[in-house]
Amino acid sequence: MNFVAMDFETANQHPASACSLALVMVRDNKIIDRFYTVINPQMAFDAQHIKVHDITAKDVQSAPTMSEVWPKIKGLFQPGMLVAAHTARFDTNVMKQSLMRYGIAEPHYLVIDTLAVAKKLEPGLANYQLNTVSDLLDVELWHHHNALSDSEACAGILVKEAEKHGMEAVKQFVYQI
Repeated sequence: MNFVAMDFETANQHPASACSLALVMVRDNKIIDRFYTVINPQMAFDAQHIKVHDITAKDVQSAPTMSEVWPKIKGLFQPGMLVAAHTARFDTNVMKQSLMRYGIAEPHYLVIDTLAVAKKLEPGLANYQLNTVSDLLDVELWHHHNALSDSEACAGILVKEAEKHGMEAVKQFVYQI
């Protein structure tokens, strides 16, 4: 399976406040590359979000904005490219809103939500948070709410679900942005 796993962290409740991004490139079910950056959202951070991901305004003071990050990653977001995220609605909305803020058109790509996959293929869990699903499938999650750790775990979940249940069972969750 070939795909990119994506995770954003945000500075506050506004979806255009991306403060970190990680992308994990998977080819033939193996991680072949990783991209991680903090992002200057040019917005205030709220205490609740800082408590979750430990990223502060000081940490991103000299970081690039999303408009400066986009040229480095846009090649991954092409029609036909599969992008995985745990709670994909959140991450794809952060991408869309963060790009719109700078007048950059939303890209078109395929999406699969590992949360939806786990809910369907692993019934009966107490919850379907990334750490719970990672534990169930024996996928490493070395620092929950670190975008790179979360992206790697998301990639591992998708690979494990495809191995466990087959590609056809997983493909039914793919949709297009």
